Amino acid sequence: MQVLVDLNADAGESFGRWRLGADEALIPLVSSVNIACGWHAGDPATMRRSLRIAAEAGVAAGAHPGFPDLAGFGRRAIAMSPREAADTCLYQFGALRALADEQGVEITHVKPHGALYGLTLRDPEAAQAVGEAVAAAAPGVPVVLLAGPTADGVAERGIPVVREAFADLDYDDEGRIIIEPDPAAKDPRRCAEQALAVLRGEVTSVNGNALPVRADTICLHGDRPNAVEVAQAVRAAFADEGVELATMREVVRRGAAPSAGSAGAAPA
Repeated sequence: MQVLVDLNADAGESFGRWRLGADEALIPLVSSVNIACGWHAGDPATMRRSLRIAAEAGVAAGAHPGFPDLAGFGRRAIAMSPREAADTCLYQFGALRALADEQGVEITHVKPHGALYGLTLRDPEAAQAVGEAVAAAAPGVPVVLLAGPTADGVAERGIPVVREAFADLDYDDEGRIIIEPDPAAKDPRRCAEQALAVLRGEVTSVNGNALPVRADTICLHGDRPNAVEVAQAVRAAFADEGVELATMREVVRRGAAPSAGSAGAAPA
């Protein structure tokens, strides 16, 4: 089994007086955090607070740009050209990086959110445009994409990529993640078992089919009602198996992902 992995969480998703997630408790449980940049969730104060929590916990901070859709939490599809998708990511990455620079915090990765993440999977040109734009603006900063053909295709162009799998989402028989519009609580033990399965190089679809997967990082969602309990269960399972947490950068540098095939094509 792989003994080194990054555990990431989507967080920093509160907005104004609206509070979502338990960032103070969740962020210290992961090794990388993806911070919402204001378009699908988050605001400058929340971004600043999330960066502070990450820095104090020694957690790598990344940008989590989404579609301009606060009402739909960025999970509703919006038609965008590859150039528009790239500009969407750059604009939000730049906003977070400015706040991070003020605090002396490095932004280590960029991970598209929700339906924008889905666009990168449906449209390889959009994925490439996003990757190329980030690489041009911040050389060496990787883009996080679903482990599978899209991530592989972007990486083959020499663009830094981190391949991602999910502990708290189900997969269909084609290796596509099944997005929940309104995430409910999930059994923490089941999520921990799926995280361990990813480290063994496979996930099981909702119909019981084994799917090969090669991932550098495993994601949890901060808007899930019991996200903290899920993270605690995953951490405990990793500790029992001797799995060490590291940032995405360190995992990729050491080439720690299992050498299996790749699951993941496009979200449902």
